[in-house]
Formats: sequence, C-alpha cells, structure tokens
Amino acid sequence: MKRSIVVAITGASGATYAIRLLEVLAAAGCDVYLSISAAAASVLKQELNLTVDLDDFKESALMLDTASNTTDRGLLAMRVLAGISSDSSNVLGVGAGEPGKLHYCHYRDQMAPIASGSFLTDGMVVCPCSGGTLSAVAHGNGANLIHRAAEVHLKERRKLILVCRETPLSLVQLTNMKRATEAGAVILPASPGFYHGVKGVRDLVDYVVARICDQLGIPNSLIERWGG
Repeated sequence: MKRSIVVAITGASGATYAIRLLEVLAAAGCDVYLSISAAAASVLKQELNLTVDLDDFKESALMLDTASNTTDRGLLAMRVLAGISSDSSNVLGVGAGEPGKLHYCHYRDQMAPIASGSFLTDGMVVCPCSGGTLSAVAHGNGANLIHRAAEVHLKERRKLILVCRETPLSLVQLTNMKRATEAGAVILPASPGFYHGVKGVRDLVDYVVARICDQLGIPNSLIERWGG
C-alpha cells in the first residue's frame, strides 16, 4: 500500500537534505505532497543554483526528473552536492516497486488537501526547518499552508518531524523546540554522524535522510548501522 508523506522545505540552510529526501521517498514508492516557502526558494537558488517558480512549479526545477544520462557537468556537480544519485539501487534495502508521485502544494494555498485533517497522510517532514517555522509550529501559528499542515499533524497525532539546522541555538529556539516536542513533534537536527565510513558530503546527507526515514518507518540501507 502506498504511503503519503508531506514534505515542507523552509528557509534554513540545508537544501541538500530536502532534495535527497525527496529522491529517497520517491524511490521508496511514497506519494509526496510538497510545499516550498518563499525563503526556501531563495535558499535553493543560493545553495544549489536551482531556480524554483513557486507559482508555476515544475518538478524538473528540483533536478528530480533530470535523467541520469545528463552530460551537463555543472548539473552533475550540483547533483553530487545534493546527494542525488542516478543509481537508486542503494536507496532501499527492500524493493519498493512503482516510484511515488510528487504533488505540489503552494505554500499560500490554504485549500490544499494537506490543510485538512480529513486528508490522510502517514507523516510530515519539515526539512530543513527554519527558526521562524519552528516558532510557528510551537505556537500554533497557521499563517501559511506549511504551518497549517504541521498543526494538522499535531492535532491528528500523526508523525511530525522538524529537521532543524542552525547553530548556535538561542534560548528562544530551545524553548520552542521544547514546546514543539511537548505538542508531539520530533526534533531531528541535521547533525550527521561520522561512524559509518564517511567518504564525502553524500554520506553525511544520507545519514540525516536515513534517520528521517527511520522515524517514518521506511526501510532503508542508506547508511551502515552501528554494530552492523
């Protein structure tokens, strides 16, 4: 049975994690409902030189359907930085069958399916999660679709994973993490481990993505497990 996962990309550094996560979820056969904030679009441009038109979204803008036979060396370099591989055989330890589909939801569209608790999902990931988004989640501020979808997952007691990536942390941010945790969210900082045979950026990205998949109950062999 296909699973539906909400993914929100917000304006923190770490767009590489989001792009790799989308590829892995697709390979796992998950249908993804994607929302991207305006600040996230700026970060995607800054960090990966990806131009994303939020009002006329194309999946190709995220390099997700750029075929592995591309010869653009610049694009290939960006795919490596983003942890994207043309070989998906290492994504999952268990075959997922048909790839999942990507459904785009504009961050200002409060009529999108994910704005309602009656629309069933198997969890939501905010990756990366900005300090502003963390604050909105912690205080129940539904100013946009991303905030509303997070609120829905909390009230419906579904998995909500906040991949925060900022350092150092202020007392305000730590307090917001505590509030979000008490409300039911999982705080999963983008803090990669180094014990799994790290050879490059890709391995560090995969570590964080693997831990996200673990929280969602998605089998994967992205990293070598401790004691394995």
